[in-house]
Amino acid sequence: MKTMLLLAALIATGYCSYAQNAVPTADQQIKYALLAAPKDKKDSCTVYGYSPDKQFILLRKGTNEMICIADDPNQPGFSVACYFKELDAFMQRGRELRKQGMNDQQIFEEREKEVKAGTLQMPKQPAAMFVYSADEKDVDATTGEVKNGYLRSVIYIAYATVESTGLPDKPSGKGMPWIMNPGTHRAHIMINP
Repeated sequence: MKTMLLLAALIATGYCSYAQNAVPTADQQIKYALLAAPKDKKDSCTVYGYSPDKQFILLRKGTNEMICIADDPNQPGFSVACYFKELDAFMQRGRELRKQGMNDQQIFEEREKEVKAGTLQMPKQPAAMFVYSADEKDVDATTGEVKNGYLRSVIYIAYATVESTGLPDKPSGKGMPWIMNPGTHRAHIMINP
């Protein structure tokens, strides 16, 4: 009896791990990715996601200025994003460097070097990104519903500083904007729920 219970537990654990790492259908990925999109943009965003073998692919070609990214099945938790198309070179370069095995700090340093060298372009004006996140336990793969998610807004403004924006460099209250990575290529205004 103990052996049967242990076997059942192992099978159930294996199944749960597999289900969490399985790639949703293209339609599900698009639905999830659009959780990060502004309401008036959802119908015409470009959406990228993952093939069944977890390769990054185009799921839907859009007609507006927003690009949405589905949840990465290789990463823990649930996070989708939608950003202004002029950020695409920056985002794409980050994905390439991550694929090469670089960590967050190495990616930051490499992109900073490339922006300063002029080989990687950042938008000349502020550029928005929206990120919708949730715990894995709050994502129902059978219905496609996400509970208890939250949306944060990010506005990239390369080389902005506390002095050039008047924003603090740390959150000063719930929902209050602040500037992260000031004075760098990755300077951005954070607005968290």
